[in-house]
Amino acid sequence: MTTVFPRSVSVVIPVRNDALLLEQCLRALERQTRRADEVIVVDNGSTDDTVAVAERHGARVVSEPVQGIPRASSAGYDAASCDIIARLDADSRPGPDWIERIERTFRERDDLDFVTGDPRFYGSTPLVHWVGERLYIGGMYAALTPLLGHAPLFGSNMAMRAETWRILSGEVHREPQNIHDDFDLSFHIRPGMTVLRDRRLVVEVSARPFQDWASLRRRLSYVLPTVWLHLPQEPLYRRRQARRREESSARGR
Repeated sequence: MTTVFPRSVSVVIPVRNDALLLEQCLRALERQTRRADEVIVVDNGSTDDTVAVAERHGARVVSEPVQGIPRASSAGYDAASCDIIARLDADSRPGPDWIERIERTFRERDDLDFVTGDPRFYGSTPLVHWVGERLYIGGMYAALTPLLGHAPLFGSNMAMRAETWRILSGEVHREPQNIHDDFDLSFHIRPGMTVLRDRRLVVEVSARPFQDWASLRRRLSYVLPTVWLHLPQEPLYRRRQARRREESSARGR
C-alpha cells in the first residue's frame, strides 16, 4: 500500500495599510484545526501597524517596497518554503478547517496544481453580498471558465503547488499595477496543469469593494488590461485547443 505523506503549507498574505483586518485574518489562522507551517505577510510599503501586527502573531514579514499586488503576491510566493502555497488577502477570514481542507485535497490529488474557492462576503448589506457573490465572483467563474479552459483563480481563497509556482514564476506579470494578479496567473496556467474549483472551500471576505460604484469600477477596470496582456500572444481559441489536446492525450495514457 502506498503511503501518502502530509504536505507542508505556507500561507501568503500581501498587504498594504490594512493592519486591523490583518489582525482578524491572522487570528483566524491561529484557530485552524491544522496550523500553517509558515505564514508570510508581504508588507507592500505600509505606513500603519501592519508589520507590528504580523510580527506579534509570529508571521514572517517579507518587504516589497514597490507598490502593486502583482509584485507583492509574487514576492510572497517566491519566499514560501513549503510544498503548498496558500493565498489569502488581509480582509480574508478563513474558517477553522481551511488549511486542513487544502492540505488534504493536494495530498489526495497528485495531479492537482491549483485549487480555488468561493467567498462569503461580510460587512455592508445583503444586497451588496448578493452582487459580490453572484454577479461579480459568480460571473467571473461563469464567463472565464469556458474561455480559459479551466476555472480562474480567486486570490482571496486559493492554493497551488510550490513546484508549479516555480515553473510559472518567471512568466507572470509583476510590474503592472492595473491588473488582477490572480487573473494574470490564471492565464499563465499551462495546458497540462489542473485547476479544481472547490465550492466547499469558502472564506469570508470583506464586501468593501462593492459598497460604492467607484470601488467596483476600479476593480472592473483591471479586467481588460489583464486580458490584453495575453490575447496578442495566445488567442483564446488556441488556448482551448491546446487544453483539449492535452486532456485527450492524458485520457489515452
